[in-house]
Amino acid sequence: MSMTIRIAAALLIGSDGRTLLVRKRGTQAFMQPGGKIDAGEQPVEALARELHEELNLRIDPGQASYLGHFSAPAANEPGFTVQAELFQVHIDGAVSPAAEIEEVCWIDPASDGGLELAPLTRDHILPFYRASLATNA
Repeated sequence: MSMTIRIAAALLIGSDGRTLLVRKRGTQAFMQPGGKIDAGEQPVEALARELHEELNLRIDPGQASYLGHFSAPAANEPGFTVQAELFQVHIDGAVSPAAEIEEVCWIDPASDGGLELAPLTRDHILPFYRASLATNA
């Protein structure tokens, strides 16, 4: 039986429509920014805290649109499943990697950007976002 990691994750959308992915120090896979939800913390509060810690990005939690619950094998913790509460956030400011984030990359959501992607991002979040873009086109 796999263990579960509860996270809040962001589908960060820039003014040009690209989405931001992050890579943690010492890992290979790019993933959505965000992180673990602390006990007693609301997912959107965890998201705001993590985005500030990891990217020096301050968001208004009221501007984060809840997209749903997604689950996939954890990219960096074998035997664990990550359960993500996903929020879409539009930003137009700069971000800079901080804390455990080694690299950030803006990609066109229609592709994988030529990057190794975490299962949650590759199998669920990017396909979900592509489908929503197609629906709204």
